[in-house]
Amino acid sequence: MAFYFKKITVIGVGLIGGSLSIILKRKGLAGSITGVGRGLANLEAAKRLGVVDSFTRDVGEGVKDADFVLIATPVLKIGETVRKAAPFLKKGAIVTDVGSVKKAVIDECEPLIPPGVHFVPGHPIAGTEHSGVEAAFPDLFKGRRCILTPTDKTDDNALSTVKGVWEAAGSEVVVMDPSRHDAILAAVSHLPHMIAYSLVNTVGDIEKSGVDALSYSAGGFRDFTRIASSSPEMWADICAMNSDAILKTISDFEKRLANLKTLIDANDVEGLKQDFARAKSIRDSLVNKAGKLAEDK
Repeated sequence: MAFYFKKITVIGVGLIGGSLSIILKRKGLAGSITGVGRGLANLEAAKRLGVVDSFTRDVGEGVKDADFVLIATPVLKIGETVRKAAPFLKKGAIVTDVGSVKKAVIDECEPLIPPGVHFVPGHPIAGTEHSGVEAAFPDLFKGRRCILTPTDKTDDNALSTVKGVWEAAGSEVVVMDPSRHDAILAAVSHLPHMIAYSLVNTVGDIEKSGVDALSYSAGGFRDFTRIASSSPEMWADICAMNSDAILKTISDFEKRLANLKTLIDANDVEGLKQDFARAKSIRDSLVNKAGKLAEDK
């Protein structure tokens, strides 16, 4: 590897931050890793599991002398975290994030970055419905994409280094415009979470009416709604930070659902078959493409 960090600081030692810490330690790319977070129990677990070498709940203390700072907090907290860290960041340090929203994060964080410190916005497209350091594992990013969204203020060498970090974690790194990132993620990640939460709440409402529905749910319902077990705090923050793009995708989905409702109401079996066949074709193509990518790796 063309990089080595004497000190790394991970702010938010959960699934994402903890997994990257494990990888960097195993690959010998860090002299030491300091964890920063709010929850003492989680930080103590991170130290006990060997995910970090030390920890503190003070952001300024945690980032002091760090060469590489990973901010893996909920997106709504990233700007506040950068503000707290800024006075203590050394010149030459690289700061990057893992937020699922990019434009709003960049607009808030770039003006806070001190001269000589390099900010590289990022988003690894990886995760599970679990959270906390005990959910972290070293293969989380293997075969997944990581999107970096540099601006005209992003240092080229810092961008190259962050790209190398995620490639070392097994990710395919893609560089794109922040607004394009937010539109894409609103469609393929944020909207599915909104649908999953809404579906579970709908069935919950049916249960309240006295109909025992959940006890009859099979694997399909559990598989489809798995992501509704994701962190409510994280997803509320994402909605607040990427509201325009999410609202647009919800409107697009409502049109599709209204069309489906019309076909059912009209008993248009052929129309339903065509609608379902189109969806099946798109889904099958996606699965086949993913399988081919896995084979190529």
